[in-house]
Amino acid sequence: MSVAISPPPVVRPTRPGRRPPRGRRTTLFAHGEPMMWLTGGALALAVFMILGLLTLVLVQGFGTFWPGPLERFELDSGRVALGEVTRVEDVPESEGLTRRMVRTGNFEFTGEHFLWVDDAAVVEATQPEWAVLLERLSWGRFYGFPRELRIDGEVVAEGPEATCAAFEEHHGAVRERWHERRALEMGPVGDINHELEAGRLAVRQAGLDHGLQSEQHRAAVAAFAALEDELEQEYAEARAAIDELDAVNAGYELVLATADGRTATLPLTDIVRAIPANRLGWFERLGVYLSRWWEFLFDEPREANSEGGVWPAIFGTVLMTMIMTVFVVPFGVLAALYLREYAKQGLMVSVVRVAVNNLAGVPSIVFGVFGLGFFCYMVGGGIDAWLFEARLPSPTFGTGGILWASLTLALLTLPVVIVATEEALAAVPNSMREGSYACGASKWQTIRRIVLPKALPGIMTGVVLAVARGAGEVAPLMLVGAAKLAPEMPFDLHAPFLHLERSFMHLGFHIYDLGFQSQNSEAARPMIYTTTLLLIGIVVMLDLAAINIRARLRRRYGAGRI
Repeated sequence: MSVAISPPPVVRPTRPGRRPPRGRRTTLFAHGEPMMWLTGGALALAVFMILGLLTLVLVQGFGTFWPGPLERFELDSGRVALGEVTRVEDVPESEGLTRRMVRTGNFEFTGEHFLWVDDAAVVEATQPEWAVLLERLSWGRFYGFPRELRIDGEVVAEGPEATCAAFEEHHGAVRERWHERRALEMGPVGDINHELEAGRLAVRQAGLDHGLQSEQHRAAVAAFAALEDELEQEYAEARAAIDELDAVNAGYELVLATADGRTATLPLTDIVRAIPANRLGWFERLGVYLSRWWEFLFDEPREANSEGGVWPAIFGTVLMTMIMTVFVVPFGVLAALYLREYAKQGLMVSVVRVAVNNLAGVPSIVFGVFGLGFFCYMVGGGIDAWLFEARLPSPTFGTGGILWASLTLALLTLPVVIVATEEALAAVPNSMREGSYACGASKWQTIRRIVLPKALPGIMTGVVLAVARGAGEVAPLMLVGAAKLAPEMPFDLHAPFLHLERSFMHLGFHIYDLGFQSQNSEAARPMIYTTTLLLIGIVVMLDLAAINIRARLRRRYGAGRI
């Protein structure tokens, strides 16, 4: 019995452009087009959110210092207000009506900085030609109309135009004397106080070391008395110079009228700048704008940090980030070298790697608590008891400072450096190691001359990520050293010049303070955007510096992307 075997079906190749048979049509998922659109859409959404955030910060940050017009409002209630319109929005539960938030200043008269003005309640709105905005050292901004300028009680200018001209003539000299006075306080007077404090501590240390009845203590007391006599004359001279400058500046006064007719007399020494905003052309507004930026970048803060500059915060942020980098990079690289090149791969090394990866996910405030307890109280307290006994019970290193803040953030960013370094070391081909061993090199020689140069670009990638994260952290700094206002910066001209025990100002903490601790959140709101813009700019510049170093290393050692 024979069985007929049918031949296999012949599959004819399809020509290009010819549709496959109906039973064999491929789906869109087979081509991957839906996933392509899904992943591309996710990327576009992420880029859109990032660009939206940056655009908001850029627009709000760069627009903070541009001088706007001054407007005078007469309300149906009889009240008259003068100031800058900072916001316009729709009136709740109404159709087509808007209201404006007007920054009116003059806090000593009105007890408020802002006023909401409904358009329906406005009888008349004008922009007076001679309205003036005064930025002051204290009490915030003042809005009014100049009446006269007095010098030692004598009226030297009267009327808006003459008063503004006289103000411009004399204000520069008044501010120069104010800066000279401040230089005396920060220079000679500060040096005298520093020497007196050092002498007082020497007397107390001698008493602790040798006893209050010892010859050494009596000699220290005598030396301190002689030092006091010597410095007393210097202090008297500096104090006399300060009093003379104060007496001269006290004679210059500006008389203004408020929008509601009240009279205010302001000393010129308290006025930072006067801006007749409604009389300024475009180039004059640009000059005010650049002047405000210069003040913001290089002056100290004033008015509860809501005005003035942020130079101490800029300096503290950059210095803390550099100290953090000095600590985190060597320890992170050494730890990664041991895990990748020396440690025997097994359960223990796997556990350590898992612990390092998990450490990267620990909330930053936990590191702050650890830094406060371990660095500040334990290590710092031990240093105070050992080296600074004379200063106790006032702590020196036993409290928050820039050193402990840097070490805390170094621990926070350590997992980032370890993981990036391990990946860079793993990317170096084993053939290069074996070739080095074949030439007679030891393991350390191979690591130092072959592995590390090839891995340096990848290590710098970890440094970039660590700098970006460490510079923007705030929560740990609230516990280990950042301050709302640090009178003494961590660096000065007194030995040892770099004072690692001092508190410092930080841009991230400054933003938090403006947003949540300011007595007037609306007045501080523009500064929040500007400070955020500045912090982003500093982080970008630090990252670009690290990226530039990484590019140079790649060109030098011929490493590919890691």
